[in-house]
Amino acid sequence: MKIDINFASNLQIKAMDTQKYCYKYPHPAVTADSIVFGFDGKDLFVLLIKRGETTYQDCWAIPGGFMKIDETIEECARRELAEETMVEDVYLEQFHVFSAVDRDPRERVMTVAFLALVRKGDYSRVVGGDDAEEARWFKLSEVPQLAFDHNEIIHCAHEELKRRLRSTAIAFRLLDKMFTIPELQALCEAVNCTTYDNRNFYKKTLAFPFIEHRGTSPVPQPNKRPELYTFNESAYKATKARQAKYPFDF
Repeated sequence: MKIDINFASNLQIKAMDTQKYCYKYPHPAVTADSIVFGFDGKDLFVLLIKRGETTYQDCWAIPGGFMKIDETIEECARRELAEETMVEDVYLEQFHVFSAVDRDPRERVMTVAFLALVRKGDYSRVVGGDDAEEARWFKLSEVPQLAFDHNEIIHCAHEELKRRLRSTAIAFRLLDKMFTIPELQALCEAVNCTTYDNRNFYKKTLAFPFIEHRGTSPVPQPNKRPELYTFNESAYKATKARQAKYPFDF
C-alpha cells in the first residue's frame, strides 16, 4: 500500500498542534475580571453584569471570562469587557491576582483582576453586550451579593482605587477632560467615603500647576457659570518629580 508522505506529515503536524498545550500535570484555568468604576458627578458606581450561564445563573457579577489560548491576559480583559458591556477604549490596569483554591465551583480557576475607569461623560453610554443578560451600574454602597468571590474583589479594587487616588493622577481618568473643582471634590469624597472642607479643598487644589483654568462653562447653573479646569499631565510629571506628596493625600 502506497502512503502519501505529505498527507502523513500533515497529520503528524496537526497531532502535534493539538498536543501543544496539553500537559501531564493538572493546571488551573485563567480568567480576567474587570472592576469598572464610573462617576456620575456625585457618586461612585461599579458596573455589573447579570450572568446567563448555568453557574450562578441570573446572579450579578463582575464582567470577565476565560483567557483564550492565543491571547494575553490584557487582551482577554478588553475582549470580555467589550463583549459583555460594550465598554471599549478605557483606562485598564492590572492590580491583583485572586487564586483561592475553591473560588470557582466549576474547576480550578485563578483570575487576574483589572481596574477599569469610565469617564463621567461616557457613564451613560454603557449597555449590556451579547455575552451577558444585562449590564447595569450599581452605586458602590449598594452592590448586592455577587457570584463567586466578586464582592471581595470589588472591595479590594475600591481599596486600590483609594490608594492610587492618594499617590497618582488616577482621579482624572474618571472625570471629563474639562471639569469643575466641585466635581473633583465630589469624586474624591465618593472614593474616600468622606467629606472635605470646601475652601481648603479649593485652595489646595488650585495651588498645583497641573490643574489649569480653561474659562467658564457654556452651560449655566443657577446664579453662576461654573469655572472649568483641565489636567496637564506634563506639568503633573514635573511636579511629581519635585515632591512626593499628592494634593489629595489629606
